[in-house]
Order: sequence, then structure tokens, then C-alpha cells
Amino acid sequence: MDFIRNILVIHKGVWTQKNSFARSRGSWAVIFCLLSQVVLANPDFHAGPLFDDSPLVSGMGHRTEALGPLFYYQKEDSEKTWALPPFYSHNVDPVVPMKEDDFLYPLLTYERFGSQYRWQLIQLISWAGGEDPDSLKNKRTTLFPFYFHQRSTNPDKDYTAFFPFYGHLKDRLFRDRISFVMFPIYGESKKRDIVTDNYFYPFFHLRHGNGLHGWQLWPLYGAEHKVVTYRTNSWGETETNGGYNKYFALWPIHFWQDNGIGTANPEKIRAEIPFYYIQRSPMRDSTSVLWPFFDWIEDREKKYHEWEGPYPFVVIARGEGKTTTRFFPLFSFAHTRASESDFVLWPLYKFNGAQGESLDRRRTRILFYLFQNTVDRNKETGKDKRRVDLWPLFVYHKAFNGNSRLQLVAPLESFVPDNRGIERNWSPLWSVWRSEKDVVRDAGSQSLLWNLYHHDRSPEAKNFSLLFGVFQYQSNAERSRIRLLFIPVLSLHKHPAGTK
Repeated sequence: MDFIRNILVIHKGVWTQKNSFARSRGSWAVIFCLLSQVVLANPDFHAGPLFDDSPLVSGMGHRTEALGPLFYYQKEDSEKTWALPPFYSHNVDPVVPMKEDDFLYPLLTYERFGSQYRWQLIQLISWAGGEDPDSLKNKRTTLFPFYFHQRSTNPDKDYTAFFPFYGHLKDRLFRDRISFVMFPIYGESKKRDIVTDNYFYPFFHLRHGNGLHGWQLWPLYGAEHKVVTYRTNSWGETETNGGYNKYFALWPIHFWQDNGIGTANPEKIRAEIPFYYIQRSPMRDSTSVLWPFFDWIEDREKKYHEWEGPYPFVVIARGEGKTTTRFFPLFSFAHTRASESDFVLWPLYKFNGAQGESLDRRRTRILFYLFQNTVDRNKETGKDKRRVDLWPLFVYHKAFNGNSRLQLVAPLESFVPDNRGIERNWSPLWSVWRSEKDVVRDAGSQSLLWNLYHHDRSPEAKNFSLLFGVFQYQSNAERSRIRLLFIPVLSLHKHPAGTK
């Protein structure tokens, strides 16, 4: 009873104050002191949504929540997370090791995995560094697209670029090397052993390397030639790199190509767009008239014939490798050996299926993201996992082991599924109902309005709280008890089975 006596003393001191601000500040002190004393005196204290602490359904940690969706702390195995949604979240796992910090996600993020780290501001400004797989330590600064800078323990990896004035880049923007001066006046790029020199990009360029040479004055004329070359693969076998001859005039009206020279499948392409497009090879023939509207395809490798006209509204394909019947937007049914794609009254109903060696995926959608049902089935075990979205009302997950999770109100989760940043920083704000089940442990939990109603159960214990903890029920192997206004009103000790 000492803490009650302390509260009464504080309460009396507050109301003796003449200043209303002092009274208000003192009232909050009374509330804070009361909550602190009760929590310290009772580790099973529940006052959701003001405060709640509960074990995780998996039994491998616990979660503490306070002030509705505005604060939570969670520990699961070695991973710890605490957050002030949507302003900040901190996630760390020292075993991996991994660390993530989000500031008003995705405005500013920090990620560290092992020795590698990355700061990123709205996907445009970033600072990154750490040790790469080659044991080199690098530091990078990017202010996209104006400034690129890297320093490495290997000086050959260093670069600096001030776009569009002058600079060098290495292993960036899908190229091995990029150099430029007053771009687009001059720029050079290299990918593998092919070098492209651009002058007044994209109008004129020269290309050379590995038996290749070519040039273009776009869109008037361009030509490129590559001889047959050979290389040794990782198995020590010699592979043929086919040659080709290409040229165009008044792009994209006229172009002519001979591809795969020196290989088992040489290919010829002739086109006068939009009048015709012809492709011929030992494995595939294609003829288009008034391209791309009317097309005839014979694929001898995949064993099917296809007629398109007018594309993409009418497509008919028949054969071992592909069967398609499409009358867009009324309906379409397309099947191959490993995939399936159907729709009815597009985009009202859409179905996609894909089969791999060990996994079979089925996805059904109605009106794009309004409703989605995705099922992945493990062919070896026969078990499946499922995700169901009904935007923006709910999202439901079921794992391969049978564990499930349901969240009511999910305005972003359907568009960016399994996004950890959204789940940590934004989902708590609108998750008015959460339900989890662990079928392995026979455990579960439910929460309504940020623990205004909270119920969790496990083989060891059951807990129920309602209305800021005004009513609480707790039960374990030893006893059951009921509290009203945090005051115990009923406590029953249980007897072990077979005893009296």
C-alpha cells in the first residue's frame, strides 16, 4: 500500500497549486507515477493501449507496446526491434550480424550487414562502405545523378565524377567503366570487353572490342560487325561466341541483321517498319505484316504455331510447347510446360501459375491489387504457404509449417509485400486487429485497437485483458485469477491432476 500512499501525497500537492499549468503537469506526473508503480509491483500488468507486455506466439521472445501504436519493443531469439512509428525504428541482430535504422521510412535509412553499411536518403543520396567479397575496403558517396565518389584500399577501384562536367565511374550503372567530359558531348563506357565512344549522345557513337567494330549516326544510319570468337568456360570447355552483321537506316523504319553466325542457330532478320518484319532461323520463323498487329510464328524448338492479329487483342497458339487463346479484353487462356496465364474480363480476373523443380506457385487476382491469393506448394513435402490480400481491408499469411497471421487494415502491404520497412514503421499505425497462430506450439494471440482488447494463449498460460486493463483474466498451471481496476477480486489455486 506504500505506492497508493505516495500517489495520494502527490495528488494533494498537485491540487494545492494555484497555477493551472502546474496542475496539468502534476496530473500527468500522477498518472506516470501510478503506471510506473503498478508495473513495477506487477510484472503481469496489462493496460492496453496505454501499456502491454506479452510473450510472442512463437514462444521465443516478447513484445512490449505503449501509447497505442506509437511505441513498441520486440525481442525474438537474438533479434531486437524498438520503434516510434512512423518516425523511427531500430532493428539489430548481433548473431547475423545485422543492424537497420529507419527515419520516417523510406525517407532516410541505414543498413549494416557484417562490415558493409549504407546510409540512403530518398534513394538519391547515399553513403556506403565496408569490406567487399574480395576483402577490399571501399567508401562510396552518391548524390544521384550529379556526384559519384569512391575510395578503396585498391587504388584501381577509386573514382570521382561530377555529372555532366567530368568524371570516371567503375562498376556502376550496369557498366564496368564509364568516363565522360561535358556529357552528352563525350562519353565512353565499357561492358566486359566492348567499348562504346559516344559523341553528342545519342546521335553518334563508335564501338569496338573482341572482334567487334561498328558506328552509328542516329537515327540516319548505323552498322556493326562481329566475327566469330571463342572462350573457355569455367569447366575448361571451349564455347563459340557467334558473330553478327547489323545495320539500320532511318531507325526504326529499316533494319537488317544476321545473328548467330558460326553457331547451330544462325538467324536472319529483315524489316521495313511498319510494313513487315521477317525472322528466319532453323529453330524459329516469324512473319509480321503491319507490325506489330499481324504475326505468324512457327517455333520448331518449343513445338508450337502462333497467329496474332490484331496483336495484342487476338492471339491463337497451338502445339506441345504452348497453347493460347486470347480475345482481349474478354478472355485469355495461355499454357506452357512450366507456366499458365489466364484472364477473364481483364483486369476483373487474372490467374498466373508457374512450376519449378520443387515449387509450384498459383496466384489469383481480381482488379489488380483489390484481391490477391498466392499459394506456393512444396512438391517434395506437399505443404504449402499462402498469402491473401483484400485491399485495403486485410492481409493474411500462412507459412509452410502452418503458422498464420491476420492483419485488418493494410493500405500499403498489398503493393509492397513482405517489406520489412513498411511492417516495422507503418503497419502498427493502422493494424486495428492482429491475430497470430502457432500450430506447432498450439499457441495464439489476438489484439483489437492496439490492445484495447488483448488475448494470448499457450500450453503454459492464458491471458485476457480489456478496456485499458480494467478487466483482466490470467491462468497458468498453478492458479487462475481475475482483476477489476487492477485489483485482484478472485484467485483460485489449481490442484495437480489426481490430487485433492
